[in-house]
Amino acid sequence: MAHQPFSGPIPDDRLYCPRYDMWVQEQANGELLIGATSFGIFLAGEIIAFTAKPKGAEVELGRGMGTVECRKTVLAVHAPVSFLLLEGNEAAEERPKLVNSEPYAAGWMARAQATRWDEEKPTLIDADTYRQHILKIEPEASFG
Repeated sequence: MAHQPFSGPIPDDRLYCPRYDMWVQEQANGELLIGATSFGIFLAGEIIAFTAKPKGAEVELGRGMGTVECRKTVLAVHAPVSFLLLEGNEAAEERPKLVNSEPYAAGWMARAQATRWDEEKPTLIDADTYRQHILKIEPEASFG
């Protein structure tokens, strides 16, 4: 079967962690929404199950914030920043197709309070820089 290049959105209204293919969006109330990028999902394959850590969990940058099950494996979801988990997305746990179909909307994975935002925010990149990162891995990628 021929390789299908990545094609998907990379919204401008959030920051990205290229190491873990995660996004972070600051909310007006200072909370963060965190989720997997469409490119990360493309690399992992279709997600068939998602489980977040329990509410109240303290998660450090790079540590597991939950798991996703794909057709071939179970993967840890690595935190793009350190945070206190306010809630995992129960709708996405019940209907993991949301993570695949709406990774930047209904398929978010965590609502969180950052614990080291001032020092870790500079490690994240904007959407244009993340698109360039993807093109280095997947030169035929398209965004839209």
